[in-house]
Amino acid sequence: MKPENNYGIKRVFRATGFSIQGLKQAWQSEAAFRQELVLALLMLPIAFLVDITTIERILLVMTVFIVLITELLNSAIEAVVDRIGDEYHPLSGQAKDIASAAVFISLLLCGLTWLLILMPLMF
Repeated sequence: MKPENNYGIKRVFRATGFSIQGLKQAWQSEAAFRQELVLALLMLPIAFLVDITTIERILLVMTVFIVLITELLNSAIEAVVDRIGDEYHPLSGQAKDIASAAVFISLLLCGLTWLLILMPLMF
């Protein structure tokens, strides 16, 4: 049975509340998310202060958000796997490792993008 407020603008407000709750939980329980968010808060102003094109600025900002999004998904996968049970299972390890690899690739993408865009400004 669906709750009465699961449609229209009430649904949007409820979903927003759940999203904010998820961000709070990630901040409280995930050290990697805290570290990446602090880096994002340092990097994003730089993206708006340097003399680059609009497309380059979008790429810098976008890659920072991709890291945060990927870390949130990684944390969600870890929580679900941990919820299933404490006993070791190869598929549980595989799920966690693949999610971690996604975060790693997003970090590589972010670093490479920032390097390629900002390096010409340094020389």
